[in-house]
Amino acid sequence: MGSALWCGMPSLSDYMSSDSLPADGLLVGRAWSPAAGGPCIIRRDGERLTDITAAFPTVRDLCEAENPAAAARAAKGESLGAADAILANTPPESRDPSKPWLLPPVDLQALKAAGVTFATSMLERVIEERARGNPAAAAEIRATIETLIGDDLSKLRAGSPEAMQLKAVLMEKGAWSQYLEVGIGPDAEIFTKSQIMSAVGHGMEAGLHPVSTWNNPEPEVVVVVASSGRIIGATLGNDVNLRDVEGRSALLLGKAKDNNASCALGPMIRLFDDTFTLDDVRRMQLSLRVEGEDGYVLNGASNMSKISRDPADLVGQMIGPYHQYPDGAVLFLGTLFAPVEDRDAPGKGFTHKLGDVVTVSSPQLGTLANRMTACDQAAPWTFGASHLFRNLAQRGLL
Repeated sequence: MGSALWCGMPSLSDYMSSDSLPADGLLVGRAWSPAAGGPCIIRRDGERLTDITAAFPTVRDLCEAENPAAAARAAKGESLGAADAILANTPPESRDPSKPWLLPPVDLQALKAAGVTFATSMLERVIEERARGNPAAAAEIRATIETLIGDDLSKLRAGSPEAMQLKAVLMEKGAWSQYLEVGIGPDAEIFTKSQIMSAVGHGMEAGLHPVSTWNNPEPEVVVVVASSGRIIGATLGNDVNLRDVEGRSALLLGKAKDNNASCALGPMIRLFDDTFTLDDVRRMQLSLRVEGEDGYVLNGASNMSKISRDPADLVGQMIGPYHQYPDGAVLFLGTLFAPVEDRDAPGKGFTHKLGDVVTVSSPQLGTLANRMTACDQAAPWTFGASHLFRNLAQRGLL
């Protein structure tokens, strides 16, 4: 969950150094090169970032290698610059466009997400649905739901006979919900978070639709999946969520989830190797911090060990005989974090204010930091797949 306090003004620049990268691990990602007029594929080499685009024109190409970690490690390249300098040049308000800056670490992969994979977030979705987008009604509904089914379903395996028995009891009591269906039923909720090439990265602004007055960050581990379905690495994500919009109707999921700058990923992808595996993802602890311009601070956490569905199962439901992604995909695994503390008036719960700095962190994956703005005020998305291929062709990389 989380805890709130009050302090000074937030600074996004505090997070824009190589300290935001994990201390070890094989890291790859993307950076904009003004000299090339387009993105470069980069590898972290000590204190510098190395351009390996000549070996792998896209992150997709690297992820499709038989052994992405070995391929990235062996790739020849030239230094793009110091990691500290490139990270510091990333925030739009302080960027020198003549120098490189960091980009989100994926390109052609589909941007997918799994919902309702933790008991706490499942209960909050039920509350959203029953409150019909009204935060004032949430506290009473939350108490009623927890009295009926409790708030710790982390040991209940989704789709198991025990879960189906619980489903029958809830239906008998008239308490069944579409969110409980995907929370403990056999089928996971897998949806399209955003469009290919539309994500924002570490140090960039993240977008909130201005129609929303009840919203929150969702700190998540994001796994990177090759077209074969093999999980080859992980990064951090913020699955920005509009609680009031989705609470009015689950059919508004697209409006609640897919808006300009609403999908944040970064800082880089840590590829699986001898030092980092899917088991590390299964045990990972994420930290969340929200710092407001009004001095407000919220700290929270999400523990992957409490997930109700295994990451491999979620990936298996995303990609396979019924769904192919020839350029691979990334999958947000869901979050345990559900902020319920009041930020302003009693009973109103937490909601963002423009200017909030949100950081998602883990020792294994580093820190993803973004400043919240209205999605129509964030930098427009103008560089898509067609622009990427034209740029790579002009550079002789295709």
